[in-house]
Amino acid sequence: MSHDNQRFQKALFGGGCFWCMQQPFEILDGVVEVKVGYAGGDEPEPHYEMVASGLTSHLEAVQIVYDPEKVSYWRLVEVFWRQIDPTDGGGQFADRGNHYKTVIFYLNDVQKWIAERSLLRLENSGRFQRPIVTEVRAAKTFYPAEEYHQGYYLKNANHYSSYKTGSGRAGFLEQVWGSEPDIYVIPKDNELRQRLTALQFEVTRQGGTEPSFANEYWDNKEPGIYVDVVSGDPLFSSTDKYDSGTGWPSFVRPIVPECVTFREDRSLFSVRVEVRSAKADSHLGHLFVDGPEPTGNRYCINSAALRFVSAEELESQGYGDFLYLFRNASS
Repeated sequence: MSHDNQRFQKALFGGGCFWCMQQPFEILDGVVEVKVGYAGGDEPEPHYEMVASGLTSHLEAVQIVYDPEKVSYWRLVEVFWRQIDPTDGGGQFADRGNHYKTVIFYLNDVQKWIAERSLLRLENSGRFQRPIVTEVRAAKTFYPAEEYHQGYYLKNANHYSSYKTGSGRAGFLEQVWGSEPDIYVIPKDNELRQRLTALQFEVTRQGGTEPSFANEYWDNKEPGIYVDVVSGDPLFSSTDKYDSGTGWPSFVRPIVPECVTFREDRSLFSVRVEVRSAKADSHLGHLFVDGPEPTGNRYCINSAALRFVSAEELESQGYGDFLYLFRNASS
């Protein structure tokens, strides 16, 4: 299969037995190809017997070719976490050995940043009682595994199913993650065109950028929060807003980190970090690391992607949980 299309990107994960890591990514819309193989080591041309015997420094891994216009790297990392036990440093479940350790291999600085933020979010979630030991490290050469390992879950479905259950992986994942369905359904474009202005639709659904210094909130100083214009999810607070001099609303952090995600943006011949809303997948803006303390971050956001809810209206509009942000505010 040819992947000459320049918009396709690659991701690389070590998640224990690679048989169990292929199917969860192959079912994602936007994933073009998933190959199992070996990565992270220095020995050239490894093969299964070498890796399984511990004669190399390679790990079993999966390489994913994906279309970033359809699925974000952030989403791939989140799927990765849901396939592993990130607290197990000796392998994965019944599989023991260094080649079963878990690693996110980043291929560029944006992937590194996203992986590290995702790991930090997981550490702070309280979901695991033991420390997370999954590493984030620079990728080395990926070597595809032998053909009989590719698509093993399809070629040997019965054995794959019994192996995943017998190893303890299936039960662990069900216990920790459950099904966790995403009940929010993004409205169709025709519905959104009726709900949003032309500029709001262009920004949120087509990745547009509004003019600087000529948008609704760039100089808004009223206390309140900013929510996703599509889903209504809370995104940013006036308490974290500052004048960056750019002419767009700028914030040092989101008020609910889980409500934003990140994507690689290569549209201007460079790699930038695009900020999107997690639930509605709205394009919001970009993240830069030239902001003030305490975070050093600048979330540069389009007004057209936001709806402002004043502090006085928080309770009546269902955002009363955020009143605490303004109780000690002087204005």
